[in-house]
Amino acid sequence: MTPAFAVWAVIPYSKTLVLADIDAGLLYVLALTSMGVYGVIIAGWASNSKYAFLGAMRSAAQIVAYEIAMGFALVGVLMVAGSLNLNTIVQAQSGGLHQWFFLPLFPLFLVFLISGVAETNRTPFDVAEGESEIVAGFHVEYSGMGFAAFFLAEYANMLMISALTVVLFLGGWNPPFEFPPFTWLPGLFWFLAKLSIV
Repeated sequence: MTPAFAVWAVIPYSKTLVLADIDAGLLYVLALTSMGVYGVIIAGWASNSKYAFLGAMRSAAQIVAYEIAMGFALVGVLMVAGSLNLNTIVQAQSGGLHQWFFLPLFPLFLVFLISGVAETNRTPFDVAEGESEIVAGFHVEYSGMGFAAFFLAEYANMLMISALTVVLFLGGWNPPFEFPPFTWLPGLFWFLAKLSIV
């Protein structure tokens, strides 16, 4: 759960609202999202159940495999923006809808979106939770607060992937059109509106 929440420190919500504006923000995000695999493996191993451990291995393999595809999709964003700083990446997309990176980098946008869905174990990619084989994946033996903590981390990871999609491809806090009444609304509104759509 810690890596899922620690990533939120570098996500820019508006031009001035970011907790840690570090120059290697995207590298920080990739490092922390990769650390989530350790929690999955330890959770499956600690429950002392062969089904939970098998689910953990499936989930870890899937997360690592799609993390690589996600990293390759981000190389195009880095080349176009010329920076690892998430704030600079969003500012490179200012100027309206036609400047957002999802248009010129549409194939990479699709790869990132599909990898994000796969990394969060959503419906077409929920191999680790095959109901006919392993029931609930690596958290099959957990209940109560342990089960709630795993689901909280899973949904925090889903929100984080959506926020990264908004920041990297959909212009972050920038409005879709650079004229009133769109420019009257604060950047946080546009960020949250795009986040709710993704």
